[in-house]
Amino acid sequence: MRKAMTDAELKLWKEHRAYRLMDLSFRRPVPIAGYVVGFACPTHRLIVEIDGSQHALAPNASYDDGWTVLRFWNDDTLRDIDNVCSQIIRITGKDLP
Repeated sequence: MRKAMTDAELKLWKEHRAYRLMDLSFRRPVPIAGYVVGFACPTHRLIVEIDGSQHALAPNASYDDGWTVLRFWNDDTLRDIDNVCSQIIRITGKDLP
């Protein structure tokens, strides 16, 4: 498990740590189903991964035990954090402000 976050991960963490994003609770990094995931919102069984070119990106998917996975590129997170946050909120079913 990495201790240091990438710039993109840090930007997202600043947006949603301490319930800042629509009162959603996120943890990081989190071991789930044999993997260590970047960010997890346990109450909504949501995993958020921020990936660079070093990862082979699979499409948004679900783990066998019901976790929904959202993946975003580093560049998208750094350039358009509002859109990334909106997509996260939408998938939880919360109303956008």
